[in-house]
This record gives sequence, structure tokens and C-alpha cells, in this order.
Amino acid sequence: MRIIRLATRKSPLALWQANDVADQIRASFPEVQVEIVGLSTEGDRNRVAALSEIGGKGVFVKELEIALQTGDADFAVHSTKDVPAELPDGLALVALCQRADPRDAFVANDYGGLADLPPGAKIGSSSLRRCLQLAKAYPQLVFENLRGNVETRLKRLDNGDFQGIILASAGLARLGLGHRITENIPTDICLPSAGQGAVGLEARADREDLIDIIRAVNHESTFATVSCERQISRRLGATCNLPVAAFARRLGNDAEPTVQLDTFVSDLRGEQVLTVSGRDVIENARAMADRVADELIDKGALALVAESP
Repeated sequence: MRIIRLATRKSPLALWQANDVADQIRASFPEVQVEIVGLSTEGDRNRVAALSEIGGKGVFVKELEIALQTGDADFAVHSTKDVPAELPDGLALVALCQRADPRDAFVANDYGGLADLPPGAKIGSSSLRRCLQLAKAYPQLVFENLRGNVETRLKRLDNGDFQGIILASAGLARLGLGHRITENIPTDICLPSAGQGAVGLEARADREDLIDIIRAVNHESTFATVSCERQISRRLGATCNLPVAAFARRLGNDAEPTVQLDTFVSDLRGEQVLTVSGRDVIENARAMADRVADELIDKGALALVAESP
């Protein structure tokens, strides 16, 4: 029997994602045995330090990539927003499952939305991207670092450490916690991270024997839009330590689909902000992303990225 091994983090959300991918593979290939290989990453072990202090979100993928390189796993299943734009030699992001809600979510127990919070209210988030965009829209709020898995963050909210917290809408829905969402934050207030809401499969680039599975799992529209977003991060050399956001969405009808790409780049203090957008037919999406990146660079985005620790 053919065996496919999926490497994943051991967090409840990561395991949900890996099992969902496993179910998709089994649905297309009933004869295949799918095994889940749970691993602990540096990002999981160190839940105290800010991500910017321990290497950015890439700390969630390193151990999974080692499993690919050593042959202990065939695919690594990731939250695509955690995957750096530049991958190790010989590895590639080969498939993206259909994207769920890419927006950020505001979660609170005593307030109906961010606009209802009183001045000085404390909001917990591990993302500088989220904090700086929301601080621009809601300057009266105080944003503080909050690490840990979804359950840990919700517990700190419920214990009264924060008046509200910011999480990914897709992650809450996947864990059956969609009822905890107080407000889905519009993308014109807070652009999501590149790849947010999409589950990605990473594999060795030379694994031609996996092509059939890649084609079965991959969602072409999601792959096209998320690839635009990741191209922005790649062109800017942006790490997850810097507030860089890119959000692409498919528009139009099936006969003439287009892709709209919106971006946000800021310095670490939110004092200098760049926003550039572009739109083109889906066949030209990659070239359009390059044009948007060129404009960001012309406006000084590389200098802002260079400030990241």
C-alpha cells in the first residue's frame, strides 16, 4: 500500500489542517494510507518571546522542512501565512488548498466591536502587522504582545488580561470557535498577511511521484492569488518581523477572471506607511504582482524593510 506522510505541528489548529488535507487525499485516492507526523517547533516551545525576537514565523516551519529533507515526511502542511517567502534549496510550496476567510477577527466578551472599546483598552496580538494597521484606525487603543495557541490566547482574554484580542478568522472557524468572533475586520482596515486563511503543502521539488496528489489537492484560484501575495514578500525580502501585508482576490466572472492585489508596508513604528494596489487578468497575475512590488520599491519599501531586526 502506498503511504503518504504529512508533517505538521502538534497544535490543535495545525492537526486539524493536516487531517483535513489527509481527508482530501483519501477522498481522491482511497487506496493510499495517509499518516500524520506531529512535530514540535521552536515557535511552539517558546511561547513567551515575541516572534520578532526568535526569528519570525519561520520558527514554525523549520523542523517540518528538515523532515522533508531527510525523507521522514512527503509533505509538510502549513498555515501558509507562517511560511517564509524564500524556502530552502530543493523545497517548494507545491499546493494550496481552497482558501477560507482571510480576514482578521476581533474577539471580545464585553464589547460589540473595536469601535466600542473605551480609550486605553488593551488588545492582545502577536502580529505587528495587525497592531500597526489597527492602531491607525483606532489610535485610542493599546496593543500588547500575546503569544500562544488559540486556546491559550482565548483563556487570557477570558481571564481579563485583555479587553480584546486579534486572531485569524479562519483558524477560529476551523477549530469550531467561530462563535467567539465578535467582528470580522474589513480588509480596508486591516489587510491580512500573505497567504492567511490558506493551507499550503510544501515538498521536495524533485518529488515527481507526488504530482497526482498535488493536482488533486491544489486549488488553482487560491494558488494564483496567494502566489501574488507571496511575490510581494519575496521581492521586498520581507521577514515576518516587519509589518508587510498583501491580499489578492479573484474578481470578475469565470470567462474573464481578474486578480486585485492590495498591499501595505510600514516601518516598525507605523510612522511611514506605503499602500499600492494593482489589478490584471489572472493570466498576468504574477507580472502584476511584480509591477506592484516595483512601485513599492520605488516609493522606498526596501528602506522600511531594512529596519526590521
